[in-house]
Amino acid sequence: MTTPSYQPQGVSDKSKVVAGILGILLGFFGAGRFYMGDTKTGVLQLVVSVVTCGLGSIWGLIDGILILINGGVDGQGRPLRD
Repeated sequence: MTTPSYQPQGVSDKSKVVAGILGILLGFFGAGRFYMGDTKTGVLQLVVSVVTCGLGSIWGLIDGILILINGGVDGQGRPLRD
């Protein structure tokens, strides 16, 4: 007997445009990921940026651009709204 996998319903209340802009402008702090509810990745972006004396903020910049282009999912696995 297999257990059914949980599939989140609907679309997120979070905007991919806001998440992308936050990622581009405040990627050093992981702001885009915190906004999306992905705190684990947000904390990782912040730690990498601090440890590399700011060079890790490139991760947030690229992440923000990719969110704008491809979209993404929020902390509950729902796709971000346009």
